[in-house]
Amino acid sequence: MGSLAGRVAVITGAGRGMGREHARLFAAEGASVVVNDTGADRDGNGSDPSVAEVVADELRALGAPALASAEDVTTMAGAERIVDAALDAWGRLDVLVNNAGILRDRMFVNMTEDDWDAVVRGHLRSTFCATRVAAGHWRERSKGGESVAAAVVNVSSTSGLLGAVGQSNYGAAKAGIAAMTVILAEELQRYGVRVNAVVPVARTRMTEAVAGIADLLRAPDDPAVFDTYHPANVSPVVAWLASGGWSQSGRVLYVRGGEVRVMEGWGYGPTVEREGRWTVEGLADALGAGDLT
Repeated sequence: MGSLAGRVAVITGAGRGMGREHARLFAAEGASVVVNDTGADRDGNGSDPSVAEVVADELRALGAPALASAEDVTTMAGAERIVDAALDAWGRLDVLVNNAGILRDRMFVNMTEDDWDAVVRGHLRSTFCATRVAAGHWRERSKGGESVAAAVVNVSSTSGLLGAVGQSNYGAAKAGIAAMTVILAEELQRYGVRVNAVVPVARTRMTEAVAGIADLLRAPDDPAVFDTYHPANVSPVVAWLASGGWSQSGRVLYVRGGEVRVMEGWGYGPTVEREGRWTVEGLADALGAGDLT
């Protein structure tokens, strides 16, 4: 009996990289898994339904219940069909892992409207659509008197929380996901739903596209040396959050190799204050004096 025995999970973006590793570990831990992936290219173009099917076949070959879904999770209709697939097959949904996303890096002055919209849609909107549908399902179960113990695991990024040149679209979407995680943890707790997020540092086809990052994250030449950036290193943390191993909600966890740390968000810092409204000159005096540094 694994830590996820009897639980039903939807994992988006599960056809490759970290999502695939999550699906493998979830299955090994006893979960029934909907493997969702459109099979799109890294930039969001194209589709290949076989990408999800290959992973689902792999899980079934290991004796795990699994379904493949090539639905577009950036649409409410697609998200509904993904959740319905889990409900039709297993009669329940316990876990949602919002892992889907794309990448279109550009310096901001070169970024097109489509570059912006596609990345925000691929990350932030996909997280909204899938979570909105799942949350509605859990709310109805809770209101019907059922005891719900569900989990949502989102994926943020250091690009959004710490910043990264050339990734204003991606960073904005990932920062939005972190904020959404904190807010939804407050909103959904009444229905028995925990919402947390991970900030993974791992080698995927997305990191391979970022200048200078691929070399930094490459696998060690010596197979006996721990591969710090292997995407499978992130999966135990995601499975732990999905299992209910951690009762807290609204937390964002940085995961790198064997390191897990809590990311702390914006907070109130140094302050200048006066009675009444500031003047421009007064601000110049106060701020120019370095009172906020």
